[in-house]
This record gives sequence, C-alpha cells and structure tokens, in this order.
Amino acid sequence: MLSSEVLFQRACNAIPGGVNSPVRACKSVGATPLFIASAKGSHIVTEDGAELIDLVMSWGPMLLGHAHPEVEAAIIEAVRRGTSYGAPCRLEVELAEAVIRAVPSIEMVRMVSSGTEATMSALRLARGFTGRDLVLKFHGGYHGHADAFLASAGSGVATQAIPGTPGVPAAVVQHTLLAHYNDTETVRALFTEHGDRIACVFVEPVAGNMGLVPPQPGFLETLRELCTQYGALLVFDEVITGFRLAYGGAQAALGIQPDLTCLGKIIGGGLPVGAYGGRREIMEHIAPQGPVYQAGTLSGNPVAMAAGLATLRLLEGHDYDALARRTRALASEMTDILRAKGIAVQCTTVASMFTLFFTEHPVTDFPSAQTMDTALYGRFFRHMREHGVFLAPSGFECAFLSFAHTDADLERIVEATRAFDPQTTAHP
Repeated sequence: MLSSEVLFQRACNAIPGGVNSPVRACKSVGATPLFIASAKGSHIVTEDGAELIDLVMSWGPMLLGHAHPEVEAAIIEAVRRGTSYGAPCRLEVELAEAVIRAVPSIEMVRMVSSGTEATMSALRLARGFTGRDLVLKFHGGYHGHADAFLASAGSGVATQAIPGTPGVPAAVVQHTLLAHYNDTETVRALFTEHGDRIACVFVEPVAGNMGLVPPQPGFLETLRELCTQYGALLVFDEVITGFRLAYGGAQAALGIQPDLTCLGKIIGGGLPVGAYGGRREIMEHIAPQGPVYQAGTLSGNPVAMAAGLATLRLLEGHDYDALARRTRALASEMTDILRAKGIAVQCTTVASMFTLFFTEHPVTDFPSAQTMDTALYGRFFRHMREHGVFLAPSGFECAFLSFAHTDADLERIVEATRAFDPQTTAHP
C-alpha cells in the first residue's frame, strides 16, 4: 500500500503543487493532503488505510452519501451502453426536464461539464441578451475561475492568499463591479452610477465560498428589485445550494426568482456536470437557436446524466427538514464545546451546511469572515483529521452533512471536538 506522503511526493513531480485543485494541497492548514482510495456512505478511506467521517462530501454534491447503490447501478448501466457519444441522448432530456420541474425560475436549461463552465456561459449569455458589458459580483464570492470572476474571489483564491488576479488582463476585470455581500447601500449606488451598463448581478443566494454566510433580510429582494428596475439580469450561482439547500434550491426555499441559475455538483451525482438555465426568452439566445455561442463535446454526457437523474429522483423523496435539524444540532453542540474551552467562534448553519468561524466577530460578509484565526482553524483541522473527521482544508469553506451520516458519526464528531486542545498542534 502506498502512503499519502509518498503519493504526494510523486504528485509534486508530475502535477503543479501536487494537486489538481489548489485548496487540496492543504498548505493553509499546515498539512499535506490525504489521498483517497475509496468512499462509501459518509466515510472515506485513505491510501494509508485510515477511515474518516467525511464532512467535505466532494465539496457538497454527495448529499446521498458516497457510492449510493442506486446511483452506482445507474452509472454502471450507462457505462455498458457507452461512455460518450458526442450526440444527443434520452437521459439529457430527462435530466433537463427534472431540473425544470424542480427549480422555480428555470424554463429551459443547457447542460455543461462543470460549475465554472456554467457560470462562464451564463455571463456570456447575460451580456449577449442585454447588450451590456458590466457584471456586478461580491467580494469573496467565488463563481469559478473564469477571468471576469477572479476579482476579489473567495474560496481557494482567498485560502491561497493569491494577490490580485495574475494572468487576468486588467481590461477584463475592469468590467467587474464589486460590492460587499449583504451591502445593499453600495449595490444601490453602483446601479445609480452604472445601471444602464450592468448586464447582470452574480450572487450566491447563500454564500458558501467565504465560509457559509446567509443573506440578511432584504438583501436578495433588493438585488431582484434593482435588476428589474434597470433591466439587468439577476444570476443565482446555485452550484453549491442547488438541490442541497432545498430540492428546488435556495430560490425555492427563499422565494426569490432569478433570471438565470447556475447549477453543478449534485445534478451530476458526483460526476463532472454543470448547467445553466432560466427564462425561455433568455435561453433562446443560445446557439443554435440564438446568436450567443456555447458548446461542449462532453455536455450531456450519458454517464453523468444517468448519475444526476438517479440522484435527483432519490432526493425528491428525502426529508430535507430533518437533515437541517440534525445539522443545526451538531453545529450547535460543536460551537458550545469550543466556546467552553475559551475559543471565540461564530457558527452559521443553513440547511445541511455549516461553518465554524474562529473569530469573535459576527460574520456577514467577506471582511468579517477574514477576521477568523486561520492558524487556529489549521490546528483544529489537523486535530479532527487525527481523530477521524475529515474537514475542508480551508476555513473559507462549508462543512456538509449528508443523508448517509449516522447518529454514531455525529457522536464521533462531537467527541473529537471535545478532545480538541487549542494550545497544542496536532501533526499531519
């Protein structure tokens, strides 16, 4: 058996930084990555043979747990029919119809292969539909790594403390306007100054890439009002929240309808899938029906469509409210334990997601999220990993519970939290 340490050394010789997505390198938490050999239900098994309770869940999509037998069966059946056609298949129609039935604002949807591809394509569509160039996004909001979105991005960019946007021309990001999440005053001022040039507002309806930050009352309503008033499109990035916050996404739970929605993660059942959809009159501007070009050889891939369709059919019958109650109870107990140790911690929970911010300040936006003690989070991460709990290797991410997590899992997470000594540093 190869150890994670040996594999990481090999990876560093073949892959930049030894990983294929930066945050996985675990630099910000003072560790080296664990290489995963397998996963089942709520657990992952490393190449070293260690079994851990997973609170990353592939960054959110494994809401049913890893390797769900019915999703697995759908994938195997699809593989037997061929893995890629480069032509339409029945499953992509069925998955599109399932998404349209579930998500309130979506009348038509286009499948792509990643969340970044979905947001990039939605931005092009918004610009093509409105004839405008400017996009308004929020500090700490991460919408994938397309050039226009890397101005003041959260998630991995924040974790790696990368200054600015190297490799992105200034001429690109000059079309990106910035405001702080939950700051309606600045948003109004930007619309007053640039309203006739703003193509769209991109927002996570519940921010998940600066840690979990819920919208304050009136924030999303103000975005909807301003976009309608000025003829801009409101774009919800529901790559994380879609089918996780509720079956119909954040927009179904919060009662706010965007013009366009970006999806990913769960609708592929863990396989590489993204999608963007919205009002018919907007979506009909996409080629070949309209002039806005977007294409993808693997879009609508039959194996990914099978996994996504099986996942959505299963999720429709699950009790989201019960999972949300379990998540709140777990996060609350962890918070109480940490505070009893004298640790300043703020906890946010929404549905089956939560974040523990190691800070004494309430977190409502990216600057307040950045007040967290990242060194302390690193110690907590390493401690929990040594005690069999796998957390995101960044304080600017969410923890995710799934329908597969058991009461025994939650008890072990609580016990691991109780054993944490903030004055010591666990070694990776």
